[in-house]
Parts: sequence; structure tokens; C-alpha cells
Amino acid sequence: MLEFFNVHVVPWMMRIGLALTIFVVGQLIAKIVSRVIVKLLSHTKLDKILVDFLSSVVRALLLVVVIVAALDKLGVNTNSLIAMLGAAGIAIGLALQSSLQNFAAGFMLLIFRPFKAGDFVETAGTSGIIDSIGIFSTKLYTGDNKEVIIPNGAIYSSNIVNYSSRKTRRIDMIFGISYGDDIRLAKDIILKVVEEEERVLKDPKPEVAVGELAASSVNFVVRPWVKSDDYWAVKFAINEKIKLAFDENNITIPFPQTVVNIKK
Repeated sequence: MLEFFNVHVVPWMMRIGLALTIFVVGQLIAKIVSRVIVKLLSHTKLDKILVDFLSSVVRALLLVVVIVAALDKLGVNTNSLIAMLGAAGIAIGLALQSSLQNFAAGFMLLIFRPFKAGDFVETAGTSGIIDSIGIFSTKLYTGDNKEVIIPNGAIYSSNIVNYSSRKTRRIDMIFGISYGDDIRLAKDIILKVVEEEERVLKDPKPEVAVGELAASSVNFVVRPWVKSDDYWAVKFAINEKIKLAFDENNITIPFPQTVVNIKK
């Protein structure tokens, strides 16, 4: 009985004890390493989501190594286990191909930062204010406060227009007047309205010019510069003020008309 205990029980107890020691110490090391990574990357410009994700991935990989090492001490054939894990990884990768594409795109978005939370962007056929950028998808809110969740793969494979990346923006407007109206007077009125708008920037100087002699109207291009946050408010205000100023000076804005001749 003593010989059986010494030959079989004691070695197994030692293996189990060593395996448990490797597992416990390995978990502690993985935890410490992940914290060090978070601390180091927190001083960079990387997004917090990306920092936390990288820390989690490193910790998971270290835990896999620890588990394999512990099982090896127990006498488990780790070569076949590693082969199984590799085959399972390939199968999961093929099954989650679209998800992995979104993950890779999210990784790139978090690194290169073409936009950030709070920016107004147009991408993947949708425009709105960015709420959050995740690993697999990005959430934004439209102008009428609808929540839209877009897969990162769709964003990264399409054009991204960031309207908030610059401090100033140019408003492009077109105003048409009748051919019978005085274009000099109309131009002076437009310039006066634009220059009296306090939110219009003095530099660059606003531009007002005859842009086109159209089929039924003389079209003025009006291009004032404003702060990005004032874009819509200034555009709406100038539209209203120019229409009122045209009415006060009897300048007409042509509109489509249909003439019907009735023959008896």
C-alpha cells in the first residue's frame, strides 16, 4: 500500500500541485501584464475602447498559454490540444468572417480616428452626430434624433465626410432673380444682408457673384464663411433675410409656372 502511494499517488499530487501553481501564478502574471499595458497605452492617443480591448486580448492569450502549460504538467497531450484549438480558430474565423471584417475596420477607425464622438459626419449613406465608436459598430444620431447603428466594415469601405473636423465652413447658396430686375441692386442687397449677419466671418471675405445666366433667371452664388457650429443657423437666417429684402425692393425670385391656353 505504501509503495502504491509513493509510486502513483505522490507523483500525481505533485503534478496537480505544480499545475495549480502554474495556473494561479500564470493568472496573476496575465493580470499584471494587462494592467501594465493599460497604463502604458493610456498615455498615448489611442481610444480607451481600443486600450481596454488590447489589454483583454493580451490577457486572454496569456491565459491560454497558462492553461496549456498547466495541462502539460498533468500529462495531457498538448500537441493535439493546440492542433484542435488551431482548427477551431480557423472554423470560427470562417463562420464569423463578416464580424471579423467589422472588427478589423473598428480597429482601424480607433487607431486613425477619422472622426470622434460629437462629430457630424456623412458615411455609409447616413449622416448624423457620432455617439460612440465600438469594436464592431458605430452608433450615431440623425438630425431628427433617430439612433442609427452602422457596421464598421460599411463605414471603412465607404467615403467619410467629417463636417466637424474643421473649425470653419463655407455656406454655398444660390439665389435667382428675374431678368427684368436690376442685378446691381440685387447684388448690393445680398452683400448687405450677408455683411450685417454677425456670425459671418470677415476673413475669408464672403463672395457674391453672378454664377449663371439660366433659362429663366439670373443666379447669384453666395458663399459666406462661418464657424462650423453656426452653419445651419446662419444659412437659415440668410435665406429668410434675403427673401424679405428682395420683397421690400420689388425684386422677384422666378418660380416654375404653367400657362394653359383653352380653345373653345
